[in-house]
Amino acid sequence: MSQQQDEMSFWDHLEELRWTLFRSILALVILAIGFFAFMRGDDGIFHNIILAPTRGDFVTYRLFCSVASSFSFLTEFCDTAFNIEIINIKLATQFFMHMTTSFWLAVVLACPYLMFEVWRFVRPALYENEKKNVQWVFVFGTGMFFIGCAVGYYVVFPMTLRFLATHQLSVEINEQVSLDSYMDNFLMMIFIMGVVFEMPLLSWLLSKLGLLHRGFFNRYRRHAVVALLIVAALITPSGDPFTLSLVFIPLYALYELSAFFVRPAPREEADDRVFDVAGVYPNR
Repeated sequence: MSQQQDEMSFWDHLEELRWTLFRSILALVILAIGFFAFMRGDDGIFHNIILAPTRGDFVTYRLFCSVASSFSFLTEFCDTAFNIEIINIKLATQFFMHMTTSFWLAVVLACPYLMFEVWRFVRPALYENEKKNVQWVFVFGTGMFFIGCAVGYYVVFPMTLRFLATHQLSVEINEQVSLDSYMDNFLMMIFIMGVVFEMPLLSWLLSKLGLLHRGFFNRYRRHAVVALLIVAALITPSGDPFTLSLVFIPLYALYELSAFFVRPAPREEADDRVFDVAGVYPNR
């Protein structure tokens, strides 16, 4: 323990926790108010960002259209007339959706600051070598969460939305999507992808606890490839190999990155030392 930690009493810790929570909540409230103020209108966040995947000019669709000459099955993304009609069937839904969306966007944007507040609170209780590791964990975890959210927004959600919205059982059925249904899927897929991208960090923590070794990833790599292909197929049910690979490749990269961060099993560590000395691995 550091000297500062030894000098702090229980009530000092409680007071520090109170101020940490106060600053965190204040940051969330300020950001939520800001998002609430700029959410409405044709030039607002909801129309230009959240509802952007419902229109044919969304950046992902335009990107796929630009490479349609090489992949004939991507020509459907060149349909600029594509549009999903979002309807509201409950009187108060739009107002409450305005508030809840502002709050969740504030949580995402405030994530780095919230991690900083957590780091500042636990930092005095750590040894110097622990501070370096934990600081790296907070930075890496925050960055991976944002990357996951970006993949969810630009790839996973648009592909899933476009397939499900255009899948038709009969021409007599007029496709209309409720606001509740759209937002539930929008938030769920983006936040799930943000959490999924924390897999390397979770693997590292389990490795530190001695619960996970690199041999696990080596042993089950084939099974993981099959499982990840199934997950990618479920996320992007369109079935074409291009969109399937857009989801599968990041997921598999996360698997390999997780394997890189975990410790080798004890035998693997001993074999590595022998390899360093002799230049060859012993018989296993």
